[in-house]
Amino acid sequence: MAKTITFLALSLVALTLVQAQHPVSPRRARSRARAFIESQCETTLYSNLCVRCLSPYVSSFSKTLSHRQLAQTALKVTLAKAETTQAYITQVAQRLNRTKGPQIRSVRECLDQINDGVDQLTRSIKEAQHIKEGEESSEFTWHASNVQTWMSTALTDASMCIDGISGRTIGGKTKALIKARVLNLQQVTSIALALFNRFAARFRVVNP
Repeated sequence: MAKTITFLALSLVALTLVQAQHPVSPRRARSRARAFIESQCETTLYSNLCVRCLSPYVSSFSKTLSHRQLAQTALKVTLAKAETTQAYITQVAQRLNRTKGPQIRSVRECLDQINDGVDQLTRSIKEAQHIKEGEESSEFTWHASNVQTWMSTALTDASMCIDGISGRTIGGKTKALIKARVLNLQQVTSIALALFNRFAARFRVVNP
């Protein structure tokens, strides 16, 4: 019996040494990270868009496949998308304001919604950063609830903008360009919220 235990111990040490000498290759690590992102994106409404948005960050997951990190990355991607959308609609509003076009009111209302969405997403990212591995369930519930509420509000903001510019006061091309950008933002926000919800659900299972 003692010989068997000794043999198993030596085998374990040998296996550890082999793994240390032959770490996972960067290529294999990237492949594993991409598979992780793809599998998580399958749980969202827009899986292909999700993969496209998060694939540039594959290297961030080459060492650790973290649901928390994936959710936070998705939040940051969404904020970046919201800010570029905000900048575009601001330019459109400034142009229409100079020409005194009849569309200015609808565009301004849309911009107000997007501005609020940017604020909500910024707050969500800051709140998500307070979430720590192993923290008490009550603390997690507080932070997670705030993030989910603010993300949902940002999603509503995008929807209200789309509804507001769908009237006849905005010309076809201007309407189409704004709507396309905001619709994309809406979808990316939905993806980030879905990934955060999945992370939150996993956290509650591990930390009941």
